This record gives sequence, C-alpha cells and structure tokens, in this order.
Amino acid sequence: MLKHYARELRNNPTDAERFLWRHLRKSQMNACKFRRQEILGSYIVDFVCIDPKVIIELDGGQHQQQIIYDEERTRYLEGLGYHVLRYWNHEVLSSVDVVLDDIFQILSQYQSIE
Repeated sequence: MLKHYARELRNNPTDAERFLWRHLRKSQMNACKFRRQEILGSYIVDFVCIDPKVIIELDGGQHQQQIIYDEERTRYLEGLGYHVLRYWNHEVLSSVDVVLDDIFQILSQYQSIE
C-alpha cells in the first residue's frame, strides 16, 4: 500500500516539490544523492539523502492542523539517525535561495562529522 502511494506522490508532486527537486536531483546539492517520496518505516518522506542522513520535508497548509503527528513523525525519523529539515511550501517557492543555502549548510555540517 505505501509503495503504491509513494509512486503516486512521485508522479503528482506539488509545485514546491517539483521546484525543489530541480535543485536536488542528480547530486547537484553538495554532491549528495537525494531520493524523493521514499518509504522509511511506516512513513513516506518528501526527500531523503542516505549519506549523510538528511530528510527534507515540505509542508503545506494542512500541516498546521497536524502538528502533533508531524512531531511524532520527526522523532521517529530522528530515532533512525536522520536530521529532518522542514520548510513551508511558500518558503521554497518565494525564497528558494535561502532554503537551498540552509540545506547546503546542513549537508556540509553532516558530511564533515562522518
């Protein structure tokens, strides 16, 4: 079931996901390989880099109503050793340079730890 849903999400990205993916795909971001709509445990994450362990989640307006769920999800993913970055869709669409710089800094930090 999750596999089918992840495929559906990959085939129908939001505008913000499509826009950010243009900058993350093909190891463009600090030579890190990202996957999109990847299954981790019982969750589907928007973008994940396995090495270093970084997840990028893009949130739309519906996330204002599911704060507790998102917090539990983040704790679970952090328990797997991932650093979870969250951005609002409007941040990606209106200030992509700021978002990309933040992602680059985090990736650099986690690459230097390993």
